[in-house]
Formats: sequence, structure tokens, C-alpha cells
Amino acid sequence: MANAAAKLAAETAASVVEAHKTIGRLAANAYILGGNMSDIAPLLSSNGPQDLIDQISTLGTLGAQNTVALERFKVAEAAAIKAKKVADEAKAAQVVATEKVEAAKKVADDAKEEQAKEVAKLQKVQDDLIRQLNSARKVRTTLEQQRQLALLEESQANTAAQTGGQRSVWSDLGFKGRATSRTTQAQRDKAVAFAQRQVESGKPYVWGSEGPNTFDCSGLVYAAYRAAGLGWPNWDRLNSALYSTYTMHVSLNELVPGDLLFYSYKGTVSTIHHVAIYAGTFAGRKMVWEARSTKSGLKFSDMYGMPGLMPFGGRV
Repeated sequence: MANAAAKLAAETAASVVEAHKTIGRLAANAYILGGNMSDIAPLLSSNGPQDLIDQISTLGTLGAQNTVALERFKVAEAAAIKAKKVADEAKAAQVVATEKVEAAKKVADDAKEEQAKEVAKLQKVQDDLIRQLNSARKVRTTLEQQRQLALLEESQANTAAQTGGQRSVWSDLGFKGRATSRTTQAQRDKAVAFAQRQVESGKPYVWGSEGPNTFDCSGLVYAAYRAAGLGWPNWDRLNSALYSTYTMHVSLNELVPGDLLFYSYKGTVSTIHHVAIYAGTFAGRKMVWEARSTKSGLKFSDMYGMPGLMPFGGRV
């Protein structure tokens, strides 16, 4: 808008200049024809158009043609003044709008910075727990740690949803889990059956929930294996990234029902944001029971239906 107003102001200013030139030519003609220059002096003063109109009866030398030129000049000058005013107002409005945009950007940047700091704190909680679990210490998570892990998992899932270029399956970088499994196949089958019942019951997805009426992804995994008979110290409420280090890793070609599958937006343990329970092969497709998201709810899905699959399964 400011650019258009400025363009209009420039065009009208050009009209005024052209009118000045026309009047100059008329003045020259009057002089050549023997006219008195004092007759057109009002035209050349700062209030030229108005003074000339006021004294038009004394300008017989210029005649009707001069009057038309003067009227055109007066109209052009008025249009130029109006256009300049519009341009100035548009420029001022643009300055105000720019200031508002810059202020809003600063607020957004500050909020983003605060969020990044909070995520870094949550990441540290997770990393500390990973180190403790990997050192074979029997560390039981507190309710506050569980809350923080759930918040981090939610943040990672939101980041994953906005991250492009994720592979269908990430390359194996040699991540290690536990050396042994805690469960029998009978227990794993019970966990699968529990997850299936929750999905088929149409229970909703709620962040940080582990049942009995709502679940998030890691909450469904936790509840399924509790239903299969696992408890402390062999089983605890963690998030998807921690479950990847809390289980024995197996090849994707060696999966059995009940194994866990993990999804990461960068192919690293710290960026794992989702976990699902392997259900087996159905009609040639490898399927999982999962609590996918608030929008999708609990689902029976193809294990390759979400990008970023880690190159191993986790056997509880």
C-alpha cells in the first residue's frame, strides 16, 4: 500500500512539473508578443495559481488558453498535495506494521528459546536415567521423573511431526540394549492380547496416561506388560526412548509378537518419540498395536506406517 501511494504521489508531482512547464511557455509567448511580464508575476510567485486566478481580469495577454492551463495546474497541484498526504500516511502505517511484526517475532523467538531450554532440562533427566539403567542400577523413577519423561516424549513427537527427510528405517549405528530378556513368549503374548483389547475397545489417546481408560504410546506398553505380570524391579513406567535401552535388542528380521518397535526423527536414541508393540504378520504385512496420537488414537497399524523406524526391536 505504501509503495502504491508513493507511486501515485510521484505521478501527481510529475503532473505539477508539467503544468509549470506549460505556464512557462505561455509566459515566454506573452513576452515575445509584447506582453507585460508584470501581468504574469502572480503566476511565478509562491501562491502563483491562486494570485493569478484572483487577477485573471488583468491577464488579457494570456487569454482563454492561459486560463485553462492555470486551472489544470491548480488541479494537478491539489492532486499532488493529496497524493503526498496519502503516501505519508501509508508510509507511517507501514512503519507501525513493521514495528508490530518485529515485536511479535521477538515474543515468538523468546518463547522458542524458553522452550528449547525446557526441552534441554528434560533431555538431561532422560540422559541421566539412561546412564543409570545402563549401569545395571535398580533405579525406580519418581512420579516427577515420569511426568518429565512424558513431557519430553510429547515434545519429541511434536518435533517429529514437523521434521522432513526421515528414513523409513534408520541405519544400524550399533545401539545396545540389555543383554537378556525378562519375559517368556507366553508373557509377551499376554501383553499383545492386552494391547489388542485396548485398541479394539476404542480407548482414546491422552498424553502421559497409562490406563485403564486412556493411554499414550509408552503408557500402553507399560500397562500391557504389567498385565502380563511384570512389576518392579523388572518393569517401570518410562518413555519410548528409555524403553529402547531397557530392552534386549533384536534384528527386525527376528521379531516375535510382543517385541517393541521404536521410531526416531533423527535415528538416535535421544530423538526416539514413539513406541509400538509388534503384533505379528497379517496378510503378508508386519503389524503393530499402538497408541499413535491424540488425532489418530489407538490403532492396529503397519509397522512401516510411520517414518523413522529404528533398525532393531526391543524384547522385554
